[in-house]
Amino acid sequence: MIIVIVLLAIVFIVLSSTVLKMHPLAGLLLAALGVGIFAGLPIDKLAETIGKGFGELMSKIGLMVILGCVIGAILDQSGAAIKVADVILKLFGEKRPAFAMSMIGAIVGIPVFCDSGYIILHKLNQIVAKRTNKPLAVISLSLSGGLFATHTLVPPTPGPLSAAGNLGIADSVGLVILIGLIVSIPSLFLSTWFAAKYAKDVKIIEDINPTTIEIEDRKLPVAWKAFMPILLPILLITLASFARILQFPESVMRWTSFFGSPLVSFLLAIFFSYSLFPEKASEKMISCFKSGIEHCGTTLVLVGAGGAFGAVLKETPLKEMVSEWLTRNEMSGVFLLIITFFIAAFFKTAQGSTTSAMVLTTSIIAPLLGTLGFVTPLQITLLVMATGSGAMIVSHTNDAWFWVVSQFTGISARDTYRTHTILTGLQGVVSFLITLVLYLILV
Repeated sequence: MIIVIVLLAIVFIVLSSTVLKMHPLAGLLLAALGVGIFAGLPIDKLAETIGKGFGELMSKIGLMVILGCVIGAILDQSGAAIKVADVILKLFGEKRPAFAMSMIGAIVGIPVFCDSGYIILHKLNQIVAKRTNKPLAVISLSLSGGLFATHTLVPPTPGPLSAAGNLGIADSVGLVILIGLIVSIPSLFLSTWFAAKYAKDVKIIEDINPTTIEIEDRKLPVAWKAFMPILLPILLITLASFARILQFPESVMRWTSFFGSPLVSFLLAIFFSYSLFPEKASEKMISCFKSGIEHCGTTLVLVGAGGAFGAVLKETPLKEMVSEWLTRNEMSGVFLLIITFFIAAFFKTAQGSTTSAMVLTTSIIAPLLGTLGFVTPLQITLLVMATGSGAMIVSHTNDAWFWVVSQFTGISARDTYRTHTILTGLQGVVSFLITLVLYLILV
């Protein structure tokens, strides 16, 4: 009966946002209450359990999500994102503009929401297409593929960060970043190949105000400053992870752990970002904070609500029942990865939000980890990768990302289905296959 109750709750979460047009927060909280009541949990403790689940997850990753959004706003308002793109274009040259755009997307997509990154860089698509005489749809789809690859797999974007927090490895973000980068690399080549093969004949809806924008170097920050908000946190977090793995001296590990914590590394990146604004730096940084905080508000609410739903699930007998079934049938770790992948794909396709899909999936899977033998940070990191891979499948009309790519490129909805939607599905499958290979090799 408890399995039926949870399945009905999942169906309600999906229908509440897609059919009933409720806000996902209301759907998640009502589902949590429903599961608690019908599963026979103590009524007088139910509200406390929901609040505790919300607060515990926020205490782990709330500040990281906020600061990650602020860094994204800094990249936008300072022109650093455009500078990063320009440097990579020069590095790869005009012969490989599609792959260069995938690389640009992958780098910018690490700290920035993919839809925000695409809006920031969509004018660059037109400039690159004009400079290299390549079809705009090819350039645009390559960029969107690169952005999406790291958005779902590499912290500090909220999806993988929230998944890591839900599964109890918030302290191993460096490992999640490293594995996420490895898993996302094939998606870059896939995006380039797919765009060149299937987007070259896509017609672009004529813009009534065709762009005449060119990159003005004098208004952009120097390259090392532009890359710094992205690379500094990644380097510090990765260094701290390697220090633990290689067992550096205790005195060294104490400092690497401090500077390599996501909170401190993000704050350092923000502090040094003042140099990106030569004039009125304080005013512009305040504007970045406001923009970043406003942008991540909905994400924080959904992440916390997912944590509340997960907290109620942990109080039900679901964990013991599913674990007993999996144990009795001698299901392997590969099976859990596959189940996780399909759950995330179901949520993503049904309700559109990648972050929500990852939060919901990991809320359901989290209570099962210990009894299924997923206890090491590496094992759980690969589970995060399976969740992110599933949460790529697929972006269609209920997803804001679908409309951002369509409207900011000038591609019809029909052609966006034929290109963007299919690409996101292929990216999810390829990323999951890489995850399985890593599991078989490393675990």
